[in-house]
Amino acid sequence: MYGPRPLTTISAVHFVYIVRCRDGTLYTGYARDPKARVKKHNAGRGARYTSGRRPVRLVYAESFESVGDALRREMALKRWSRAEKEMLIRRRRRRLP
Repeated sequence: MYGPRPLTTISAVHFVYIVRCRDGTLYTGYARDPKARVKKHNAGRGARYTSGRRPVRLVYAESFESVGDALRREMALKRWSRAEKEMLIRRRRRRLP
């Protein structure tokens, strides 16, 4: 869902991610490593919301150089409607190789 960072980038990378739960609901969160975070969700240690809705599947991730930017985006996405999030997920998929 995200591409490699240039080797010249020294700053840490932060992500906002969306997972689709077994029941079809969407969960939005922040992580330094979205794939590792999904493993935590699927182990029942990710978030209370996802613990009863496992397994979850990563459907969207967006990278940021600053934690502040990532957390602001996470809060914005959490206010979006489900339809808006689904459109974002579909649009991102079409751009991927």
